[in-house]
Amino acid sequence: MDHDTRNEKAILESQFGNTGIPLKPMTPKAPPLPMSKLRIMKNVFVVSFGFLCLFTSFQSLSNLQSSLNKEEGLGVGGLSIIYGALVVSCMFVPPVLIARLGCKWTIPIAMLCYVLYMVANFYAIWGTIVPSAIILGLGAAPLWSAKCTYLTQAGVWYAKHTGSSEDDIINRFFGFFFMMFQTSQIWGNLLSSLVFKTEAKNVTVTEDDLKKCGANFFPGADPNNTNLDKPPMEQIYTLCGIYTGCALLAVLVVAVGLDPIKLDKEEPGDRKFSVHLCLETFMHLWRNPLQKLLIVLTMYSGFEQAFMTGDYTKSYVGCALGIENIGFVMICYGVVDAVCSLLFGRLVQFVGHIPFFILAFLLQGGLQITFLVWVPDPSRPVLFYVFAALWGAGDAIIQTQINALYGFLWTKDSEAAFSNYRLWESMGFMIAFALQNILRTDVKIYICMAFLVLGMFQYAIVEVLHRRTLHGQRHNTKL
Repeated sequence: MDHDTRNEKAILESQFGNTGIPLKPMTPKAPPLPMSKLRIMKNVFVVSFGFLCLFTSFQSLSNLQSSLNKEEGLGVGGLSIIYGALVVSCMFVPPVLIARLGCKWTIPIAMLCYVLYMVANFYAIWGTIVPSAIILGLGAAPLWSAKCTYLTQAGVWYAKHTGSSEDDIINRFFGFFFMMFQTSQIWGNLLSSLVFKTEAKNVTVTEDDLKKCGANFFPGADPNNTNLDKPPMEQIYTLCGIYTGCALLAVLVVAVGLDPIKLDKEEPGDRKFSVHLCLETFMHLWRNPLQKLLIVLTMYSGFEQAFMTGDYTKSYVGCALGIENIGFVMICYGVVDAVCSLLFGRLVQFVGHIPFFILAFLLQGGLQITFLVWVPDPSRPVLFYVFAALWGAGDAIIQTQINALYGFLWTKDSEAAFSNYRLWESMGFMIAFALQNILRTDVKIYICMAFLVLGMFQYAIVEVLHRRTLHGQRHNTKL
């Protein structure tokens, strides 16, 4: 009998006498979880809805940058600056800002950086786009890191409530988030198409013009193609006003509706500025071989999104069908992306990550080969929608599975892990947009394909190493 049990017995005997009944040691109760299941689900919805409103504006505006602000490469140049600033932000800002403000307040404050970029598009020149792009980039990394950290912690608590595995719940939460997030493509692009459709004209594109579309498209070589003419400024002002309002709504929803969250691993000293917090992102990369192996696949995530946003919308859709049809095609992309995000987030608990990554490789790899040989034909518009839908299914896998994989592999070090995720994904975005006005579309497809093949190969190595680690841990436990 240990010391605590003897003391406990002595106290009871002094009060009630010796009953002769052996005493069992009292087992301490587990502390109550900070949130109920209902509150957790409410907060997951609030985060998802806030991002839906914000990216209804930002993603749809990004889809149009290569067409609306094509003078001197202003549109894609601004996007490249955003992701360049995001790279710097990923390395320094998220751990410190999240520690200072907490996940809850980091999100709406970072969202205000996006609002500034929306406002800059009312008067799009280098003097307005560049500063707002830098500020947006600096705010994007803490925004996404705080969101990922919040969902991961909520998933851990929900798993404890339900007795489910943390991996399954985190997958489910990220699947729900990306389902709502990807519907932003629907609403934002619907708005842009409806606004610009009022000025749509019947344009006949010559065969020579079509031969310069698709894989053969080269930026700056489209002066005779009226499909790529800029819409009237009145229409642009209307659209920017709507998008700014949606972004402000996102800030309000999160600021009012999201509950503060205290991380399980958070200590009082975490809220003090520390060089350690700034270096945590680098240390996570340095000491984790699995993180190093996931760099290429994470960069591919940025490449493939940038291709759809900047190249497919202009080289294929805009060049052959006209700018006013970009939104309708991207709606199809967004619907499939959203549905598949929810579906795959739930199915992964039954089949694991591997089959979905294989499916993404086949989908996007096959489409990249198709894009190299396909000459866009406006007389067969259904193909533009089918290819966008298939790319959306592949993107849903890439987004949900990589996010869930990071959350599962590094549950205890989520801020540093997701900072690395945003850093390398942003590198992919930055390089892709920087090359947009320099290279022909087919060259960019070859680059994207190379990252896909190498990234998937290294992901396979991650699965093998992780399974070996788990097998070794089980073996040691049995011993």
